[in-house]
Order: sequence, then C-alpha cells, then structure tokens
Amino acid sequence: MKTFDEKWEEIHKEQEWGKYPAEEVIRFVARNFYKSDRKDIKILDFGCGTGAVTWFIAREGFNAYGFDGSKTAIEKAKNRMRDEGVKAKLYVADAGNIPFESDYFDAIIDSAVIYANKINSIKNILNEINRVLKSGGKIMSTGLFNFKTSGYDTGKKIEEGTYRELKEGVLAHRGTVHFFSREEIQNIWEGAGFKNIKIDSVERTDMGGKYNVGFFIVEAEK
Repeated sequence: MKTFDEKWEEIHKEQEWGKYPAEEVIRFVARNFYKSDRKDIKILDFGCGTGAVTWFIAREGFNAYGFDGSKTAIEKAKNRMRDEGVKAKLYVADAGNIPFESDYFDAIIDSAVIYANKINSIKNILNEINRVLKSGGKIMSTGLFNFKTSGYDTGKKIEEGTYRELKEGVLAHRGTVHFFSREEIQNIWEGAGFKNIKIDSVERTDMGGKYNVGFFIVEAEK
C-alpha cells in the first residue's frame, strides 16, 4: 500500500525543516536505551524527513537508520550526516512497505509522521512497524494531533477525523491530517499487536496564542 503524500516532496523542496528532535523523542531514547551498549541498538527514524531524529540517534552512538518518501528530504539528510561526520543508513521508501526484514529494530520513532494519513493507511503502517520490530522492541509516536488543534474541521473532510488541506493553524496546507482521540489510539495500537501502551498528551498555544496545538505521545511494545 502506497502511503506517501507527494505534497511532502513539494514541502521539502520549498522549505528548510527543523534540525533538532523534539524533547519527548530525546526523553524516550534516554529512558530506554542510554544504559545499553549503544552500538548494538538499532533505531529507525520512521519517515525521517531531513534527518533531525536520525542525526540525534547517530551522534548518541546508536545504530541509526532512517527513511522517507521524499527524495529531496533524504538527499538533505545525507548531506547533513556527511557534513557533521555522523553515520546513518538512509533510504527512500514508503511507510506502508518499508525495506527491512522482520524482527530487525530495537526501537522505532515516529516523530509526527503517522498522523498525516487516512485511517486505513495508519493501520497498515502500524502493522509494518510491528513486523520490523524485535520481540520486546518499542515504538514511540509523537505528533498524534487531537481535536483541540487549530484547523480541525477545516479543509476537505475525507473520512471521520481525517481532513486534507486545512485552512488554518500550524498544520495548514500540509496535505492529509488525521485527528485522534485517546480511545482511538488505544484501539488501533492494540489492533496492530502492541502491548503496554502508554499515552501522554501535550497542549500549548503557538504564535503568541493565535493557534492551539494539542497532541498525544504514545509508547508501546511489541
């Protein structure tokens, strides 16, 4: 199943993207893997964009992997790794059919990628993540936006909770956006075979209070 939205190729051609990972990503890696033998821990930056999370994983000494559907984003990521002297394995691939063998990764980080899909694609993506994780491996997802986020219920409604080309807010004009509830996350992640699901949330304003931003952070285990 193809899940990549070509809108993101346009975005990566036209814009520079963030260079550093979100705080919750750093916290996840530190809590779970800092005491491990880092060179033996394989971590995948799922939909890596220009490589902010991949760069962090690599510079911290982990066995770093990343992929994205955007050729432009991967080229930028490769250039950054080279320029900053860190090593990572980077690929152009689709999130619905990733080029890794089963039971391969110790952890997978989804930093605001899964949300940008319709619900059937989200389920397919989570099944792929489950496939390539080792038994006991961990998935961390952030940027699972909720209904309080500015722009919800604007743009073209595709299905329940999913919209395209939002007209306002921090997600405006960024292709497809699915908005989640806590219950929906629990059900979908369980349906994909994950256990020990922990769901946290963040709510804040942006642009001097002009916009609201709310999202869930999920950690689970295969």
